[in-house]
Amino acid sequence: MILQTVLLFGPPGSGKGTQAKRLEISLRAVHISTGDMFRDHLSRRTELGLKIENLLKSGQLVPDTVTNEMVRDRLLRPDVALGTLLDGFPRNIVQARWLELLLGSRGYGIRGVIAMNVPHEQLIDRLKGRALKEGRADDADEAVIRRRLDTYGAQTEACLGFYKEAKKPVHSIDGVGSVDEVTARILKALGAA
Repeated sequence: MILQTVLLFGPPGSGKGTQAKRLEISLRAVHISTGDMFRDHLSRRTELGLKIENLLKSGQLVPDTVTNEMVRDRLLRPDVALGTLLDGFPRNIVQARWLELLLGSRGYGIRGVIAMNVPHEQLIDRLKGRALKEGRADDADEAVIRRRLDTYGAQTEACLGFYKEAKKPVHSIDGVGSVDEVTARILKALGAA
């Protein structure tokens, strides 16, 4: 049984993945990243991976039905018994409603929603640096980065509104500063500091 679910929101380059890896230990929860799942398919050149590659190159997001199914399958594995940190999911209201139904049907709840905030120009710099360091093609082109940030803003802001209306604990976190400082802010917001 999942005892807790923490949702990590933030635009590409905001540090969600870095923070999730650190929070796994503190919260005794499994980090589940849709981006990592997508990159796995990309690296294996699966049929899904090729579709994802074309979408990412044009700055689009993967369709909800594909993402939902990947997340559902992952949430049913036994290693998530103590809790999960969902990184990059849900991205929109359709996915948020779907997740609420899935969690509710299994008797699970949301411990907190973390929204990481970083100014756009810093995000662009971070993503370009990541493209050079990690060889991530989806982070190399500034025009694609800006489309991804615009898409994120349009869809995810509405999703955060959904959680606020549903009276879930939504915490806005300053994502600028050292990794330790940002981690401390998140843990304090979740009451785990």
